[in-house]
Amino acid sequence: ELAAVLATDPDLLLLDEPGSGMGPEEAEELGDLLLRLREVFELTIVMIDHHVPLVTRISDYVYCLNFGEVLAEGLPDDVRRHPEVVRAYLGDDPEAVA
Repeated sequence: ELAAVLATDPDLLLLDEPGSGMGPEEAEELGDLLLRLREVFELTIVMIDHHVPLVTRISDYVYCLNFGEVLAEGLPDDVRRHPEVVRAYLGDDPEAVA
């Protein structure tokens, strides 16, 4: 599917859960591929995914939603550590998780 899309010479690549069902090694390979594609084809990638290591690895900017509401936005590591994000997704005290 990626090859077919890239044949159209896009400026923007929209991905919905590309890491779905992948193990850690496969997600790592996908991340490598997406980073290469972004560089070689000068792509902007918009991705929706729950695979946090994949998202934080390839993203320059992240929005985190909970039930359709934006909890946090910004740099991947900042969003991952944001207290509301931690509370919503880990159900724990943000200080204990940090």
